Amino acid sequence: MNPLCSRCHKVVYPVEKLNCLDKYWHKACFSCEVCKMTLNMKNYKGFEKRPYCNAHYPKTNFTAVVDTPENLRLKQQTEIQSQVRYKEDFEKNKGKGFSVVTDTPEMKRIKKTQDQVSNIKYHEEFEKRKMGGEVPHQQPPNPSSAAYQSSAATQNYHYDPTPEPVRQAAAAPPPSAGKRYRAVYDYSAADDDEVSFMDGDVIVDVQQIDEGWMYGRVERTGQQGMLPANYVEAI
Repeated sequence: MNPLCSRCHKVVYPVEKLNCLDKYWHKACFSCEVCKMTLNMKNYKGFEKRPYCNAHYPKTNFTAVVDTPENLRLKQQTEIQSQVRYKEDFEKNKGKGFSVVTDTPEMKRIKKTQDQVSNIKYHEEFEKRKMGGEVPHQQPPNPSSAAYQSSAATQNYHYDPTPEPVRQAAAAPPPSAGKRYRAVYDYSAADDDEVSFMDGDVIVDVQQIDEGWMYGRVERTGQQGMLPANYVEAI
């Protein structure tokens, strides 16, 4: 038995039959739902098992999610699993007095970077204090001692005061022992502890933090911070 056309609902004979979108059509009836332009298997676009031309094809909005029974069931099941897991974690850590923080690879990398940056800054401050020295606290002059020295001088006592030692100026800090790199790309800082630079800038005092990040100072701007290792090359 020959099937019926999905458009005109008349019998479709094998000579003029077109099978598309899980339906049968006359070749002349296979047209756009909007402009009625005759289509073929090469230029049609199907939407909800209906043919459309390219100009009148409905634009789908992917932000809306239909609350089908299956979606509602998955949503309810996900909420139940989340509540069960939350209760398990709460009971496991109850009484410990701290919140649970998952040690994800990103959290581990951030923690390691912060520790290394803090260590670098500590050593820099330590070296500055070590090379600069501390200013000695000067005692105020004793009036009685000054009067005694004046009296001794007038009475021709052979008083030879011992000269105070002259403090030598602190030596200048030695040149940085860090490595020098040259930027091969422009980079804009994405965080407060990072530094921006341009192609060709020289990076000094460079210290390796991990495989992907370094810590150094841009010689042109004087700014220092973290920088990606794949944006620079050794000089």
